[in-house]
Amino acid sequence: MTSRLTLSVAADAGGRRLDRWLADSVPDLSRARLQALIESGHVRVDGAARKAAYRLGGGERVEVEIPSLPSDTLTPEPITLSIVFEDDHVIVIDKPAGLVVHPGAGNMHGTLAAAVVAHAPSIAAVGSPRRPGIVHRLDKGTSGLLVLAKTQAAYDSLTAQLVARTVSRRYVAVVHGRLRSPEGVIDVPIGRHPYDRVRMAVRPRGGGKRAVTRYRELERFSLHTCVEAVLETGRTHQIRVHLASIGHPVVGDPVYGRRGDVSDVTLDGVALHAAALAFMHPVTQKRVEFAAPVPPRIERLLRHLRESDAPAR
Repeated sequence: MTSRLTLSVAADAGGRRLDRWLADSVPDLSRARLQALIESGHVRVDGAARKAAYRLGGGERVEVEIPSLPSDTLTPEPITLSIVFEDDHVIVIDKPAGLVVHPGAGNMHGTLAAAVVAHAPSIAAVGSPRRPGIVHRLDKGTSGLLVLAKTQAAYDSLTAQLVARTVSRRYVAVVHGRLRSPEGVIDVPIGRHPYDRVRMAVRPRGGGKRAVTRYRELERFSLHTCVEAVLETGRTHQIRVHLASIGHPVVGDPVYGRRGDVSDVTLDGVALHAAALAFMHPVTQKRVEFAAPVPPRIERLLRHLRESDAPAR
């Protein structure tokens, strides 16, 4: 359930910060809750999402959407999982496109998290209640490998490895256009979009968190390219935002893509797949590597491109 408030800014409130004015106007909500609503785009001033530091002019109309806070209780759901590897400490899963990793707005049920708790009930005590064992995630439309921790010690180890950037993650993507260079590095910060708070965007230096993506061409077509992308950092939507920023959005991306995707092929997601994953096992301290073949949905796209648009030589 979502409740809505419509407020009017008094003329004498001109010059005040949006977050401070809102805290005084809606005393029933904590400052932290209001900050989160602003950050997620649920607060609009005259129809436009604004930052917390936005200065009011006086006389504006402020609309606040207040989604109900979800319960911390995660109900196990017996959803079939494609398990690549599992022992007493970690579980590696090949996630299909369309499966949400953990509950969130609009996706409270049918998540990978609920399926994992049903498969291994003890994982419910690892990490946070709504993200049990989850140390990294994949977008709903992205398929491929991710690792979850089955113990708190494994969770702490994997989290530290991600912070230290020693976890290797390699993706395969099909993008629009032909790359100018067969390989390259995108090293530009990523942060919230300045006007659309539910999207991410490349930001000026100092305006976001550092994000680094390495890419190289795997197969070239006249209007598309199949690329390998390797993450050095792990920002939200990083590969999708970075590739779109250099003019090569991922095929099928409804947020950062372009119109005119390959309509003859049903992708059931975006043409992005986490194909390889490597990390230090939390207990054995040996480096383990896993691979997941490109799924049929992306193979169909590549086959379509090969048949209808022969690779350029």
